[in-house]
Amino acid sequence: MTIYALSSGPGISGIAVIRVSGKNTAKVIKKLTGSKLPRPRMATLKKFNKNGGKDLIDEGVIIWFPAPNSYTGEDLAEFHVHGSRAVINAMHLAISKVKNCRLAEPGEFTKRAFQNGRINLLKAESISDLISAETEIQRKQALKVMSGKSSDKFNSWREKLLKILSHVEAKIDFPDEDLPKNIIKGIQKISNGVLHEIKKTLNDQKVGERIREGFKIAIIGPPNSGKSSLLNYLSKRDAAIVSEIAGTTRDVIETHLNLDGYPVIVSDTAGIRSSKNEIEKKGIKIALKRAEDADLRLIIVSAKKVDFSSVLRNLLTKNAILVLNKSDLVTGKSNSKFKKYEHVLISIKKDLNLNKLISKIKSKLKNKFTTTEDILITRERHRQNLINCMHHLEKFQKKKLVNDFDRAAEDLRLATRHLGMIVGKVDVEELLGSIFNDFCIGK
Repeated sequence: MTIYALSSGPGISGIAVIRVSGKNTAKVIKKLTGSKLPRPRMATLKKFNKNGGKDLIDEGVIIWFPAPNSYTGEDLAEFHVHGSRAVINAMHLAISKVKNCRLAEPGEFTKRAFQNGRINLLKAESISDLISAETEIQRKQALKVMSGKSSDKFNSWREKLLKILSHVEAKIDFPDEDLPKNIIKGIQKISNGVLHEIKKTLNDQKVGERIREGFKIAIIGPPNSGKSSLLNYLSKRDAAIVSEIAGTTRDVIETHLNLDGYPVIVSDTAGIRSSKNEIEKKGIKIALKRAEDADLRLIIVSAKKVDFSSVLRNLLTKNAILVLNKSDLVTGKSNSKFKKYEHVLISIKKDLNLNKLISKIKSKLKNKFTTTEDILITRERHRQNLINCMHHLEKFQKKKLVNDFDRAAEDLRLATRHLGMIVGKVDVEELLGSIFNDFCIGK
């Protein structure tokens, strides 16, 4: 089937780009323009008519990309028209009248590019990440993956494992022939090297995933300590309801922020206290789970009426900042028992020392996002496949090659398969739906 969709953003705009890809693309061009195909890869001014007639839809630019030199590897055309809903709907309707043409599914253009060998799976994912990028650091990471460095590294490991797998399989095919000692040493050296590099890559503090998904900050504390007020202050809007009534927040409220180019997700949670209310108890349970999963916890308590439970004290690890709010209500020095914790004395109501708190948060962010190595892992599926590859390599190394070639070969096959699944070198049909459904329609 030939697919079509609006590839520029929805809504009213000066220009809209409608993309068409598939065998009937040339037919669509001839039908809408009533003329022969334009010169390839040249912007050509044309009038676009309904169903090949004289009923004008719009006048705009068409660019024709014959296969295989196109984004999808198929015949592809881009119609640049004025960006009103009426023009876009009329263009879509006219294209749909051409036989075997249908509206594209989310990510289908990129999916076809992958299936036709124009890009690998990592580049497809990085295109999606680039489209979704909200901060500078996310944009740079997506472009690094698009450049192919990650793919080159994964493919390099895979090729090394395939090389030693060929030696092991040769021994299986010719059992009477002994492998030379230098080849056995080479097998051990290569597998050790790949395993060492994979372990080093996995020990990356999940920086790539943090950049892509956002640095998770959970605001935790007892009721009426100022959690929702702090969320509203950081997000510069009324994201959460602020009330004197304790227990107002029952569910988790999230807001996405851009702090100095770093993507951040801040969560306001239910107040931690003993409660008999079933709904509030569920909210507290969710709050504690969110605190455990967070990259940084802001434990906020009132400086005047300290409610410092053992639950909150246990959450004060190195990935936490103790926030003493309502300092305007306190006279004299703060309680000395807080000195051993990293803390900030603030007043949200009077806007006191909030700049110090934000500086501490930014410092934590920079430390978490700092890495001296190129980032290879940006998604959980990359990490899981690398972990599986590592496990099979470790099993391979434990086997005595001389006595256990069959099982050793299977461990190597599975290790190479998991590396192949990262870049799409093996059958990954079961992954494609989940990956490309995250794309917008038209990409």
